[in-house]
Amino acid sequence: MLSKRPDASPDMPADHTFPDTNDAMLKPMRLIVMGTGPFALPMFNALLASRHEVLTVITRPPRGTSGRRLPKNPMREESVAKHVPVLAPDDVNHPESIEALRSAAPDLLVVCDYGQILSADALGCASLGGINLHGSLLPRHRGASPIQWALLEGDPLTGISVIHMTPSLDAGAVITANATPIGRKETAVSLEKRLSLMGADGVLEAIDRLQAAQSSGLLRDGQSFGLPQDESKATRAPRLSKSNGIIDWSLPATSIERMRRALEPWPRTATIFRHADQPKRLVIEDCAVLETDLNLNQKPPGTVLRADERGIAVACGEKSVLAILQVIPEGKRSMLAADFLRGNAIHINSVLG
Repeated sequence: MLSKRPDASPDMPADHTFPDTNDAMLKPMRLIVMGTGPFALPMFNALLASRHEVLTVITRPPRGTSGRRLPKNPMREESVAKHVPVLAPDDVNHPESIEALRSAAPDLLVVCDYGQILSADALGCASLGGINLHGSLLPRHRGASPIQWALLEGDPLTGISVIHMTPSLDAGAVITANATPIGRKETAVSLEKRLSLMGADGVLEAIDRLQAAQSSGLLRDGQSFGLPQDESKATRAPRLSKSNGIIDWSLPATSIERMRRALEPWPRTATIFRHADQPKRLVIEDCAVLETDLNLNQKPPGTVLRADERGIAVACGEKSVLAILQVIPEGKRSMLAADFLRGNAIHINSVLG
């Protein structure tokens, strides 16, 4: 029996059909989970609480240099706390890594926020291949930073997708997708948390659908399952760098305000001001688009229009104005813009950037 998909995704038609998971006797599956970052944690804990068996966790190896603290690895920490074996190969596609995967005899690889692209040989180690939880409505925002790019682009909604993996980046058929509106003041931090919780349910549903398709004879080992992505709608969401956080004041204020929300907690949004003739970095921790009648005639972008207890009003592109409300000065703590101005003279008609 086939059932209409219940998910709300603008790129997956409502009449797309999947096997009815209620019609199949779904047995526990042997899973290998691959993940590193915090986005994978709700999914991982949901799998541990499910009928399935998590055999091991594959995560990225530590990359800290001598004398520096190792970067956090939430999945490693959670796996150790839950007494799940952990492996951290330098290259998951190396023959030794593939042999270790194959010897575990998994039914399925479950991947989220891992950091390496799996080869066809690696995916072939599990009888049903692999599924990947991704933080966007694919094919929009393929890549390492989908949540940040959804905010940067001003998308009205986003969501999660679970795909049946191929060796190409985020290009597999979509098994399940769920959409959610993006809040007007939402940051990457709050949106990531919401999507990670949505993703846990999405992964469990995707596993049920895969199993039901296999039980119904609609899926054989090595076959792809789900709705193929429309390549004409694919967009990229590349990994962010520190340079992404430098404000271009010729952008409209709405774009810079979205940038501030998208780039928390890293790389953050910053500009340059001059203090005692020395350039200083100023992180913008809170800001707002300002509806104003301030004189913008012939004011170049970055010009300070006002600096007082209400904050710092700056001319932006398209004759718009951004109000800087809270800042982190270079080498100092977070403070209100009004408090910052008491110790730093920023004059009207001076130019930031």
